[in-house]
Amino acid sequence: MAAPTTTFRRAGRTGLDLPAVSLGLWQGFGDDRPEERQREIVLHAVERGITHLDLANNYGPPPGAAEAFVGRLLRTALRGRRHELVLTTKAGYRQWPGPYGEHGSRKYLLASLDASLERLGVDHVDVFYSHRFDPRTPLAETLGALATAVASGRARHAGISSYSATRTLEALEVARGLGLTLAVHQPSWSMLNRWVEEPTAPDGRSLLDVVGDAGMGLVAFSPLAQGLLTQKYLDGVPEGSRASRAASFDPAWITPEVRARVRGLDAVARGRGESLARTAIAWVLRDPRTTSVLVGASSVAQLDDSLGALASPPFTAEELAAIDEHAVDSGVNLWGSRSSDL
Repeated sequence: MAAPTTTFRRAGRTGLDLPAVSLGLWQGFGDDRPEERQREIVLHAVERGITHLDLANNYGPPPGAAEAFVGRLLRTALRGRRHELVLTTKAGYRQWPGPYGEHGSRKYLLASLDASLERLGVDHVDVFYSHRFDPRTPLAETLGALATAVASGRARHAGISSYSATRTLEALEVARGLGLTLAVHQPSWSMLNRWVEEPTAPDGRSLLDVVGDAGMGLVAFSPLAQGLLTQKYLDGVPEGSRASRAASFDPAWITPEVRARVRGLDAVARGRGESLARTAIAWVLRDPRTTSVLVGASSVAQLDDSLGALASPPFTAEELAAIDEHAVDSGVNLWGSRSSDL
């Protein structure tokens, strides 16, 4: 049995503890991949102490496939272990056809949650997120649906994902009026995607400041910029990589300038005696406001390398200065125009 990790962090001022590295099932857990490989990765993650499995209603392909897969695991290899796990899911992006198959309406959010619970075969999730800000629906309706999810017992906590600093402040105010605690914020954040650090709130605070001051937990996703912050793309686009499939990864992101930045960051990582992926994850975890970092994995070895970030040495001032020289926002915020820029 693999040695478990024991690093847990408290999510803000809630009673929720999450592993510092959690498993995201956004990519690689659909019907297009062998289920046996998926089982191996998830079961290895759990044995290593990754008790947090992060899902959404549209993860697949097809949408819903990742939740259905985890549901099968909960009935078989993970039978009797639901109480050990933190299961989180989200709704906001398209899950089914028609006007009520995406966005932030009460009808969509609660119908999606019910369908997620059915696929998972459980009576509740531990966090239910509004996956994106919806400018067409009043926040009172979107957050009211989250409040209903918590009050009904279908979710233990409520969260938001990819909301800007300004929209997060608005959401917190609306939530207070509803008697709802927003426990967690889940934004994208990496060395090449640093929007959460920018002072964009009306009072000059960043999203990190707003989340920290509000006592919310912060779960960062895409810390490797969808694979850019690995050695994978240093010399081109390898066959079979996410960029070669051009699904959620735009090959146009891999410009000579971006590749030069990644090489510079790789040099810092090599100077620390670790992989670029480990350094990139440790860099996000270095901020005390970070509760957990979501990583994907296409193999057990890749997952173990990510977990190695938990043993990374502290960053020196010189290393942080060298990282800042190369860690320039590189236009890889896939979720900006659909949520965090709104």
